[in-house]
Amino acid sequence: MQPPAPTLQRRHFFIAAGPALLAGTPWLGACQPAAGGETYAEAAARIRRPGLPPGAATHVAAVAAPGRTVPPELKPELVHELVRLATLAASSHNTQCWRFAVEGQGITILPDLSRRCPAVDPDDHHLFVSLGCAAENLAHAALAHGLQTELRFDPQRDAVQLALAPAAARRTALFDAIATRQCTRGDYDGQALAPAELALLESAGSAGGVRVLMLTARSAVDRVLEAVVQGNTAQMADLAFMRELQSWIRFNGAQALRSGDGLFSVASGQPEVPGWLGGLAFRWLFTPQDENDKLVRQMRSSAGVAVFVGPVADKAHWVDVGRAYERFALQATALGIRHAFVNQPVEVAALRPVLAAALGLGGLRPDLVLRFGRGPALPPSLRRPVQAVLA
Repeated sequence: MQPPAPTLQRRHFFIAAGPALLAGTPWLGACQPAAGGETYAEAAARIRRPGLPPGAATHVAAVAAPGRTVPPELKPELVHELVRLATLAASSHNTQCWRFAVEGQGITILPDLSRRCPAVDPDDHHLFVSLGCAAENLAHAALAHGLQTELRFDPQRDAVQLALAPAAARRTALFDAIATRQCTRGDYDGQALAPAELALLESAGSAGGVRVLMLTARSAVDRVLEAVVQGNTAQMADLAFMRELQSWIRFNGAQALRSGDGLFSVASGQPEVPGWLGGLAFRWLFTPQDENDKLVRQMRSSAGVAVFVGPVADKAHWVDVGRAYERFALQATALGIRHAFVNQPVEVAALRPVLAAALGLGGLRPDLVLRFGRGPALPPSLRRPVQAVLA
């Protein structure tokens, strides 16, 4: 593959204001509390605490009483816990583009269109994928609390409905991975995964008509890398995309704590800087060659690339893609494997058929692209309070 042209790595930025300005910038959010007195690290630990806290066993007992076929009215504390775990799912730009409503004996996930990203996601593909991610988390959390779920997509409201029914409580490895799953946007160790691990990931990501292509050969990874670089080039030249991306970046812990959403710079392996400096750097001080070099380095440090492909390009099937991805991500987390999206070639519409042709997909639309491998964790992203997402 020819060396790619200079470009900007999407969701990754290097503040090129000079070594004297930024060298050695500490992770201030970990040690400096916000106005409310909580540090970033403390907030992340609270938000991402493991599931099944004290008292959960009583929720299960109340729901799974002998002879009961219909669950009783869902207790507020159980709803809070199920929704909290659901919101730890992935969403584009960490927009958390969902609302949750208790309806009858179930929970409905609705799109929050106020959190759309029309520049990067004009057809709301990523938005509905995100709803599927949340639904998958909720299903695993419900089962751990003694509730099985039956999912259907309501096309009239573009909503994901999860009916709940009593079941034997079952705590799975995927449930236990919910609190620590993250998109790890750093370098990996370059080591191959064991065949058994690849098989587990492929199985987790393939269901409901969705399949995942596991690419580990260097030639195949380089073909995807070339498309990723082309997508970055197109996105870098798109002013609307760049403005939208900047609006979701949190340049320091205080910004991230205030909003509870978005892309915290340190969680992408970048320095923490004052907001005014981050904004200036984002607009004026990018070094495209540095960003491109990092993109190539990180892709080539990965064990492979996974491409998710749904059978039909519509909202209901995008939800299915989100569920498949989330299962893959939880399985990867359970195995100690990191991953990060490299979605540029599916976000730029003109490149989708190019990628599809390179992968032999015919007329199918590639939905998601990610890289995977082993490497160190980065600080986790935050979430908004549960009360903020309850309809």
